[in-house]
Amino acid sequence: MNDIIIAITAIIGTVLAYLFSRWLYKRVYTPLLLPVAVSTFIIVIFLIATNISYDTYMIGGEWIHRLLGPAVVALAYPLYQNRDVLKELAFPIVVGTFIGAVVGIVSGVWMAKLVRFEEELVFSITPKSVTTPVAMDISESLGGIDTLSAVFVMVAGIAGAMFGTYVFKWFGLKEMIGRGVGYGSASHAIGTSKALENGPLEGSISTIAMILSAIFVSIITPYLIQMMM
Repeated sequence: MNDIIIAITAIIGTVLAYLFSRWLYKRVYTPLLLPVAVSTFIIVIFLIATNISYDTYMIGGEWIHRLLGPAVVALAYPLYQNRDVLKELAFPIVVGTFIGAVVGIVSGVWMAKLVRFEEELVFSITPKSVTTPVAMDISESLGGIDTLSAVFVMVAGIAGAMFGTYVFKWFGLKEMIGRGVGYGSASHAIGTSKALENGPLEGSISTIAMILSAIFVSIITPYLIQMMM
């Protein structure tokens, strides 16, 4: 019975935190108040303040986590809607995503080595720009810590979605294909959700970039690591 109460409380609390974050985001529209970041912050603070462990929270949180699969599958709908345009943009999307994958790997390794991270941590941060399951598998195959890789992925996703708008503005990037590829190849699903706010076509481009990035990073990471380590 206690587990059921904890599960229901975790689900309701998470939904309320997200709804509040959405309301705040619409009321004070700024990428810095991204709902996924604000709601995560609220939940973390609540768990710390009440001394509730993450494992206890996940008794209910696991049910929300299971919705991630259907949510990702739902991204196929805007792809279908924009299939004709996406076919025309196939070449720049593929090339841009490949470059983004290389930059994502190289930047992670370079920054980790710059601050003299141990080799295990370098391997953990390397696949930071791809979706969590893929990043964890890549990290484990290299000898990194898969759970730590999941944290780096979350940080990359939230940071990219929060600051991507400012980066695009600083560099004068106005084309939706550039923004879509940037979000998808650097910030995976979280970045794609931000791209969808700007329109279904940009979200579709970001979705393709996210998928291609996972494939490219899986293939080229071992070779780049050998060259850089």
